[in-house]
Amino acid sequence: MSGKATRGEAGKPIAVFVLDDQEIVRRGVRGLLEAEPDIAVIGEAGTASAALARIPALRPDVAVLDVRLPDCDGVWVARQVRSRVPEVACLMLTAFSDEQALLDSVLAGAAGYLLKQVRGCDLVSAVRAVACGRSLLDSRAVTELMVRMRDQGMGRGPLAGLSPRERTVLELIGEGLTNRQIGERLFLSEKTIKNHVARIFAKLGLAQRTQAAVYAARVFDGPRRDVSQDMMITARMARTGRRGW
Repeated sequence: MSGKATRGEAGKPIAVFVLDDQEIVRRGVRGLLEAEPDIAVIGEAGTASAALARIPALRPDVAVLDVRLPDCDGVWVARQVRSRVPEVACLMLTAFSDEQALLDSVLAGAAGYLLKQVRGCDLVSAVRAVACGRSLLDSRAVTELMVRMRDQGMGRGPLAGLSPRERTVLELIGEGLTNRQIGERLFLSEKTIKNHVARIFAKLGLAQRTQAAVYAARVFDGPRRDVSQDMMITARMARTGRRGW
């Protein structure tokens, strides 16, 4: 397809780039959008790295980004796209309702956040809306979400300051899972999990993964866990070489 459509230019279709790791989803989104006379899909990718190699060169009006990808996450891609080509509007598309991902998308500068269960006509309307510079993120709802998560972080207790996602990651560390295994469990990339672990360590003042595992076991299991169980966790992680992040 030759040339790039320019947003707001009369007679020019809206240029869209689609990022999703599932080919069948990409084809579905492409077919749905290209059925509209005012929209043209000018590129697609199945990984974050491929998307970041193509989006700055193609400069679409809208980038439809899957939140969960095999090599990274769509929120990180949105942040990179907004940094390199701020005129591109990022529309997040995910199969999972996730408050943390929604908040991260807002902070990354995304213009919209939709579930894949959305109707086709609503996706088309969303693409048109963000291409015109409008935001699909209700400001009041986002503010309420940020206040609620802030209040959770300020709550008392050993996990004060951790986001819901970070608490989940910490609990899985307590089960002895690796970053890769945690990523598979949560449908997130290993790099994303590593970033979460780094933030957990910083917030809790931890330096070693074994410390985090013992800490998590005590917090989530309470007094039922004794010192011998802590030692078993430490020994198991030492055997597998999981000492750092």
